Amino acid sequence: MRVLAADMGFGYTKATDGQQSQIFKSIVGEANAVQFGESLAPTAAGAPRQFNLAGEEIFVGELAETQSRGRSFTLDPSQFIVKYAKTLALAALAPYAEHGDPVRLVTGLPISFFRKYKEPLTTLLQQRHALTVVNAAGERVDKMLYIEKVRVIPQPFGSLFNLMLNDQGRALQQRFVTEKIGVIDIGFRTADFTVSDKTRYSERGSLSTDSGMSVAYSAIANLLHEKSGTQIELYRLYEAVTRGSIKIKGQKYELTALVQQAFSQLASRIAAEVNRLWADDWDIDAIVLTGGGGATLAPYLLPLIQGEVLPMAADQDARLSNVMGYWKYGMNIWPT
Repeated sequence: MRVLAADMGFGYTKATDGQQSQIFKSIVGEANAVQFGESLAPTAAGAPRQFNLAGEEIFVGELAETQSRGRSFTLDPSQFIVKYAKTLALAALAPYAEHGDPVRLVTGLPISFFRKYKEPLTTLLQQRHALTVVNAAGERVDKMLYIEKVRVIPQPFGSLFNLMLNDQGRALQQRFVTEKIGVIDIGFRTADFTVSDKTRYSERGSLSTDSGMSVAYSAIANLLHEKSGTQIELYRLYEAVTRGSIKIKGQKYELTALVQQAFSQLASRIAAEVNRLWADDWDIDAIVLTGGGGATLAPYLLPLIQGEVLPMAADQDARLSNVMGYWKYGMNIWPT
């Protein structure tokens, strides 16, 4: 029995076995015959990005973005669960699971989707899955991925468990066990706020809003559309925003000012939401800011948040905070 963790986000999908991890864009596309394979950019750590699921040939992640004629991406939660979650999860977990061997999986959902989709997601994943993995050399390997158990938790608790537990799933930082901790988890689709009072979930202090990074990306895309006449898909802006510029039909557009404006406005919106939500929780000891969006918005958000905000780990990709916590939680409930 092996413990794995997956975080199927609207922007990125993440997975880990505790030793290795991978991140890829949450994009699915039809697999086209590639005439010249050597032209494909190599994927991180050689992780496969082509699969056959239920008789359908698919690309995922950046391979789907660059090579699929028909590719899809959604910010709709019901569509995400029905059409994307299983495919992204299996693609993410395939490198870490041996053929037919039972694995136990921890994953998470945004707070606002948790009650509605917890059981459907569990049912979707907790079974045997037959798939074919196509590696970079074009070799096809049939695999049975047996997910024996699934545990779904509220998404922000992943980051809390990542700070609280060590790699054996034991409590490492007593502060997170004995104090009242607020968590701000900013993803691509949602911003999730939760309070852990001596590890107990606070319903009153927990909420999901639509203030994810997609709000800022949509604002940038709309401004670019006004200037260039071209509507840019949000997932094609990720690298451009980091780089600070984008080239559209041969013309270069500087993004730094647009990005700063969009991020500043989103940070103000999130700060207003969290300060209003936690108005009665004035006894919070510390606040954890996490998620890929949390790392991005930190310079804009920190001056606006009331309370002690714990610094993010500089040596870890913030996008992995939840999935690493899921895995540590799995080690806690299923010690090997």
